Amino acid sequence: MGGQRSPWSAAVLLGATVVLGAWLVQDGSRGSLPPTPSAAEAQADGAIRPAALSGTPMRASAPIRVRIPAVGVDAPVTGVGLDGEGHLATPPDRQRNLAGWYRDGVTPGQRGTALLIGHVDTAAGPAVFYGLGALHRGDRIDVVRQDGTTAWFVVDAVDVYDRAAFPDHRVYGQAPDPQLRLITCGGGFTEGQGYRGNVVVFAHLTGHRGAQ
Repeated sequence: MGGQRSPWSAAVLLGATVVLGAWLVQDGSRGSLPPTPSAAEAQADGAIRPAALSGTPMRASAPIRVRIPAVGVDAPVTGVGLDGEGHLATPPDRQRNLAGWYRDGVTPGQRGTALLIGHVDTAAGPAVFYGLGALHRGDRIDVVRQDGTTAWFVVDAVDVYDRAAFPDHRVYGQAPDPQLRLITCGGGFTEGQGYRGNVVVFAHLTGHRGAQ
């Protein structure tokens, strides 16, 4: 239902910040449902790729654009924080092609876990992260940063989690190397309840292009 919200369960641990229950706007009562991740793309027994395979950490610089060629994403990024209830805010749903970066966490390319969130759809139709469930291991994610550099990430896994069993630490916990999470709604849809969970893309830094 347009305008409903659904909590991501439990605590979000990002450095010293604790966020109790992050939220994403739910929609999807119109048209076909977004793609669902294949079981083949999920993490094997929750395992994450060794940190040694990541590229050299970058200095802090806010993301300004995200590109995911495999699913046609080319979108600006805006910083988001916490709302008045202490929940993770989302980009304005009136701008369907807009992703949000949790600005109180690390920037994409820094050592740690950077978060990009976006709507799967809105009342107007599919939104910026509608296609995340169609991604595969090895797909590329490029994040253009304010300092003119572009951080290159590769997808490690694509999972879908029920809201009641959302693995907060696995998704939000600080990584020892530069990692990225893309998060949107998913996991099936029912009228009146909206989306039942979240689609999460796990990725690691492989390198970067310097400022021109």
